[in-house]
Amino acid sequence: MTQTPAEASQSTLSPAAVGEVRAAHDKLRDEIRRVIVGQDEVVEQVLMAIFCRGHAVVVGVPGLAKTLLISTISRTLGLAFSRIQFTPDLMPSDITGTEVIQEDKGTGQRHLKFVKGPIFGNVILADEINRTPPKTQAALLEAMQERQVTAGGVRHELPDPFFVLATQNPIEQEGTYPLPEAQLDRFMFQIQVAYPTADEEFEIVRRSAVKADVSVREVLSIDDIRRVQKLVVQTPVADHVIRYALRLVRATRVKEPMPNRPKLVQDYLAWGAGPRASEYLVLAAKARAILAGATHVTPEHVRQIAKPVLRHRLLTNFNAEADQITTDKIIENLLEETPVEGASQEERRMMDKVMKP
Repeated sequence: MTQTPAEASQSTLSPAAVGEVRAAHDKLRDEIRRVIVGQDEVVEQVLMAIFCRGHAVVVGVPGLAKTLLISTISRTLGLAFSRIQFTPDLMPSDITGTEVIQEDKGTGQRHLKFVKGPIFGNVILADEINRTPPKTQAALLEAMQERQVTAGGVRHELPDPFFVLATQNPIEQEGTYPLPEAQLDRFMFQIQVAYPTADEEFEIVRRSAVKADVSVREVLSIDDIRRVQKLVVQTPVADHVIRYALRLVRATRVKEPMPNRPKLVQDYLAWGAGPRASEYLVLAAKARAILAGATHVTPEHVRQIAKPVLRHRLLTNFNAEADQITTDKIIENLLEETPVEGASQEERRMMDKVMKP
């Protein structure tokens, strides 16, 4: 008998399946730590994006090991890694590939052959994506959305799994082409990479002074990744959790009337998040839950993932810039003032504990 969507959302994953994913996640984390110092939350969010079949944009100053991080993750997952350095003269065909004339030496006949570009990999690092013109950006974003490249009227499927991590430098703005909000919305996460702590920086310098060649081993195969992706989708989520995620997203839409809207949202937002934010918020909460060893999603999992899902989908107004109010502060205010209706008493107690400073 086929389950309805409501019945499927109330079912649970087997503890064995969840334990298998948790064990694989712990192995991944331990292997990545052999190369990467700190940045645990960044690693976690990148892995969640991969397991959700999403993409991410990373914002951080140069020198924070973004390239090393993503290449290390790709090696531990046994995935093909490509790095594309975006420059003002980069053309769409430099990314997707191009057709070249090839001559058959036996018959002398000529025909067009498609030569694949660097986009044909499993993990793609789009370095400084805001330094290339919109035409080239659009070519990448189209490949992300459709998971295919069209050349000469022929469709070429991209590998599966396929994940794009785009980076942006928040300091240098001259000669850049900022991604429009509609294109940023295609990224599941915006991940903020902060400076390392004093202890972490000490360890980084200590390791670099030794110049040790540390290699990582493959922890998960492509089949394992696909299995985790399937389990993430199957992770059950109750209706009251979905409604909570929707309330968070809909509260950001300041153009729509809503009673008791959080003050920072009302005063400092010019535009809110769209329906894709609601989808990604629930999907990311599923990944957070299963990687934490839970068999179902709670409102706390939604709260934990709200910032990377929402921060690049909120457009602030001039008052926010004048008062130095960031989208992260607005999201914090949104989480504080949005109640978790329909939750159990135990979940309410957990939420009250989390909400306290």
